[in-house]
Amino acid sequence: MRLTTKGRFAVTAMVDLAARGGKAPVTLGGISERQGISLSYLEQLFGKLRRSEIVVSVRGPGGGYCLARPSSKISVADIVLAVDEPLDATGCDTKGNCHGGKPCATHDLWMGLNERIYAYLAEVTLKQLVDGQNQPKNAAAGAPVTLNRNSTKAA
Repeated sequence: MRLTTKGRFAVTAMVDLAARGGKAPVTLGGISERQGISLSYLEQLFGKLRRSEIVVSVRGPGGGYCLARPSSKISVADIVLAVDEPLDATGCDTKGNCHGGKPCATHDLWMGLNERIYAYLAEVTLKQLVDGQNQPKNAAAGAPVTLNRNSTKAA
């Protein structure tokens, strides 16, 4: 998956906004200071978030940004997609034109992974992140799966 700093910073900034918002607009300057993200970079990200109707801007003294809808209605996938971050683990296109118009040998594997990544991020809401609940509501409980270099079995 090609989740770059753009997607990670957008989610981080939105968690900050959701945690501090509600009473008054939150300034990008404040988010920048708290999260260590460049103000000019935040301005670019929030322009995209505003165009995707995830945040609204408030102008004038005491202005800043507010959530456009409740944090329980904004998924991590919404945020990542709003800033044009691809949720794609492949170099393939969705039609399977990987090698001269034909699907590559692992096309279905990577497309399946894309679907799972998107489904997971779509289930995690901004409210869950603010509340410290990083697992989607429907996630199966259990120990995390780890792989070591000498085995393909889950540890």
